[in-house]
Amino acid sequence: MFIDSHCHLDRLDLTEFDGELDNVLKAAADAQVDEILCVSVTLAEFPSMVEKTAKYDNVWLSCGAHPLNQDDLIDQEELARLSQTDKVIAIGETGLDYFYAPETKAVQLDSFRKHVRVANQLNKPLIIHTRDAQQDTLDILREENAANVGGILHCFTETWDMAEQAIDLGFYISFSGIVTFKNASELREVAKLVPDDRFLIETDAPYLAPVPHRGKQNQPAYVVDVAKFLASVRGQSVETIAELSTANFKRLFKLK
Repeated sequence: MFIDSHCHLDRLDLTEFDGELDNVLKAAADAQVDEILCVSVTLAEFPSMVEKTAKYDNVWLSCGAHPLNQDDLIDQEELARLSQTDKVIAIGETGLDYFYAPETKAVQLDSFRKHVRVANQLNKPLIIHTRDAQQDTLDILREENAANVGGILHCFTETWDMAEQAIDLGFYISFSGIVTFKNASELREVAKLVPDDRFLIETDAPYLAPVPHRGKQNQPAYVVDVAKFLASVRGQSVETIAELSTANFKRLFKLK
């Protein structure tokens, strides 16, 4: 059994699935991907995401606004309101991205703090996106007491030093298809070091399809390819990667 700990089902191009999200979930089930966390990137689109995934008992949700989707200051009360359902098990995707949008730094910082405060208010873990903003990310997690709820540094591409500090704060490190890319040798070294009880696997579908699917639209079924590659990097069996990452996901989100 595998779990895709981060994807965007509402952003998939369904034309290759005969226009049906059912077929995406069937492909995942056929690959033994039994649970999926579907992550929002804007509050405006969140209700539509809820509607599209409502009938799938194995699809969990996260509510938040991506740091690259910050046209205005986020409404903390609206974020809290939208997140108060049992199917929403996490807050995010939130965080900081100074690589693509350094000009929105002030808005990103404000939004990130508000997400952490809502996470603490609702006692739900965080889904963190961070790029070229290591110190600010860690500083805010500490200043806003994010260790109370923990969470995931998703699609991790940063250093072992950052991973280690995040782990000390109660966070998990999630590996996507990027770990399979030819130019990701440093990331593979990080992947070797993350403890067994602190890693997760994800697709970030429809983005970042892993080898051997490069150039294609990503989908939850491909998380198995991430698991296979991670197994080779860590010197573990695919079965072990599946068991550990599944146990880690369920522990973090307090799921049976």
